[in-house]
Amino acid sequence: MADLRNYQGRVQSGVQTGEIDQGLRSYMLKVYNLMAIGLAITGLAAYFAFTFAVSNGQLTAFGAAIYTSPLKWVVIFAPLALVFFLSFRINSMSVSAAQTTFAVYAALVGLSLSSIFLIYTGQSVVQTFFVTAASFGALSLYGYTTRRDLSAMGSFLMMGLFGLIIASIVNIFLASSAMQFAISVIGVLIFAGLTAYDTQRIKEMYYAADATMAGRKAIMGALTLYLDFINLFMFLLQFMGNRK
Repeated sequence: MADLRNYQGRVQSGVQTGEIDQGLRSYMLKVYNLMAIGLAITGLAAYFAFTFAVSNGQLTAFGAAIYTSPLKWVVIFAPLALVFFLSFRINSMSVSAAQTTFAVYAALVGLSLSSIFLIYTGQSVVQTFFVTAASFGALSLYGYTTRRDLSAMGSFLMMGLFGLIIASIVNIFLASSAMQFAISVIGVLIFAGLTAYDTQRIKEMYYAADATMAGRKAIMGALTLYLDFINLFMFLLQFMGNRK
């Protein structure tokens, strides 16, 4: 594996194992902290957007604009456009600009996800969040600590993800409840696996990065794990969420 070769090279160059481990821990801690900040921004944005969108059980003018007017398509697709922008431009951006873009992206995701409070009870949303957090933590820990190479599993999961996207698009027109259930089950399994795989891949990225690139890669790592968490949460919510 690439990380093992780089690791051995660093040790042979006189870098102590403890120094590498400390650097890796600092790097991974930054990744998790950035991801946690992104999730906090998303949660706050979703809560406050819903608060402004609904009053006394009725949609306000703001709520009607973001949930029922053509503006809803901007709310839905704006995060997608921004995540592509960040992915393609991060190598030419400063670390501070990349962090700001990530924060804006997380806020836009929160705005788009605020509609879940119209569908599910607040209690079930909170419960699902904590189940997701516990599951994510265990899966990410496995990806960080395992000595098994997960790259083969990652390739398989990526193919499954493309199939899941196609099936989801098809079901928009079919509106099949059975197919939606199957999509939810497969979605949970795929993003559970991707959480472990991506954690291992982000860990390996540390060994291949210099000081400047490490800052950008930490942001991309945080973005990757953030997306895994959000998707795992949404698929679990379809199982655990109590509809209003």
